[in-house]
Amino acid sequence: MQFKEIVGQEAVKKHLIETVKAGRVSHAQLFLGPEGSGSLALALAYAQYISCEQPGAEDSCGECASCRKYEKLVHPDLHFSYPFFAQHKEDTAQTFIAQWREAFLANPYLGLDEWRNSLNAENKQANINIAECHQILQKLSLKPFEGQYKILIMWLPEYLDKEGNTLLKIIEEPPQKTLFLLVAQHQEQILSTILSRTQLVKIAPLSDVEIEHYLIDRSVSPEKAKQLAFLSEGNLSTAMSLLGELESDNFQLFTDWLRMTFTDKGPSILDFVETIAKSGRENQKAFLRYGIQFLRDCVLILSGAEDLVRLPENERTVALNFSQKVLSLAKAEAIIDELEKAHYHVERNANPKILFLDVSLQFVKILKFNTIPKGTHYIQN
Repeated sequence: MQFKEIVGQEAVKKHLIETVKAGRVSHAQLFLGPEGSGSLALALAYAQYISCEQPGAEDSCGECASCRKYEKLVHPDLHFSYPFFAQHKEDTAQTFIAQWREAFLANPYLGLDEWRNSLNAENKQANINIAECHQILQKLSLKPFEGQYKILIMWLPEYLDKEGNTLLKIIEEPPQKTLFLLVAQHQEQILSTILSRTQLVKIAPLSDVEIEHYLIDRSVSPEKAKQLAFLSEGNLSTAMSLLGELESDNFQLFTDWLRMTFTDKGPSILDFVETIAKSGRENQKAFLRYGIQFLRDCVLILSGAEDLVRLPENERTVALNFSQKVLSLAKAEAIIDELEKAHYHVERNANPKILFLDVSLQFVKILKFNTIPKGTHYIQN
């Protein structure tokens, strides 16, 4: 993995390269960024740059023996640790290394759900167990085979339970030329004893523009790329997974749905339910995600934070008009709640006709009759 293959994150790339040039490579670093931001890919590109036999000014060479092995994730001095779904207490990350290489090479921006699916683990609990910690100690006690450094990339150290304290001594006082690169999403879930021993590298979510340009470069139409970037919330993996799912114009379909429920047009609502029920589960989920994002931007408008709205211009105009004439904060938040519940039930294979008809009726109550569902506590406008 080379830096040039990673979308955006130019400031982080520059910082990482400068640490190598200046000889200031910290032995334990925490790459902290949300899912789909490229934090795992950045850690690997950094490791490859450090190990490259002929590094350039801005990237590894990509051609030396070390780089070629890094590209296939088979360099003998590169080690991975990650959450897995142990079937036996002696299982370690090495048990699943073939699946890991395949999953990462297919998508360097992968998330835990995608990793779980690649292992057919369903709802099993992921963790990094004590056997894995002992395996790490054993691996890193050896001298480098080929390069200057032994490098361990640990993905999602949040899944280290108290057994992670086994690693404290080697993280604090590692063998010579040993690097720990931890890649995390939730700082507050990491053992404080480990957190205090690492140098933090913060990685921001990708911008809508960066994701949009990435998709356009892959022959996605500008309109669809803009909508996917909006839906993905800075997560490139989400944008790519939605790419094969988004078949309809969610903006038009969703705003039509709002209008027909506001005016309580029964026949139109029934036609909508028939249409959305036939669209397939993934398209239904994408449609509901779009609705949630659209309404969240309406909440920003209603709260006086219009500058933070991320909708494209034509959609922004509709949201502004709808917010001024129809919505209140209470109504917007109540609709978001209904959409989130609907998304939950779609994921669990609820009957789409019954589900979307029920949600439509809730919209009618909220928009036309000003009725906020019982059990919710919204600000009343």
